[in-house]
Amino acid sequence: MTNQSKVSDGLLYPFLFVGILWLVKGIELFFSYDFSSYGILPRSLPSLMSILIAPLIHGNLTHLISNSLPLLILGMITFNFYRPIAFEIFFSIYLFSGLCVWIVGEESYHIGASGLIYGFASFIFFSGLFRLEFKALLLAMLVAVVYGSIIWGLFPGNPGVSWQTHLYGALTGSICAYYYRNEK
Repeated sequence: MTNQSKVSDGLLYPFLFVGILWLVKGIELFFSYDFSSYGILPRSLPSLMSILIAPLIHGNLTHLISNSLPLLILGMITFNFYRPIAFEIFFSIYLFSGLCVWIVGEESYHIGASGLIYGFASFIFFSGLFRLEFKALLLAMLVAVVYGSIIWGLFPGNPGVSWQTHLYGALTGSICAYYYRNEK
């Protein structure tokens, strides 16, 4: 695989995923429908399938816009610099953060892709610490400087925001960083 195709793949997948998020919101707006009830409702058996759907749903355009840029940036870093394991990282964070929210989350609908944002940021940061390679450490420092303030989203306090999704995304990302620490 050439460097150019690696970079284009690293751009393609994050843009494709964010494009799907915008398509879902566009369908909601076009048909004047609210998909929020398809979010994860913890410990509700019918809601178990929502683990697959909830990251695609956003409460409003502000929510979607605030998730889009970090998903693109952190997704591009993950898919460019950790290409051989990027899909495994993506799906691990996507599924396990949602499953954890389903098991122990607060009794409300949890929607949005912020678990992926926290998961990617955590993965990139802890990969730098676990790998102790120059490029990985540089990326970890970049994420710490640019996204370090998201740490406050790991704690309760902002009504209507699923801090559990943030927390379990970050935990899953850090576990992935440790698990894949020797992968090139």
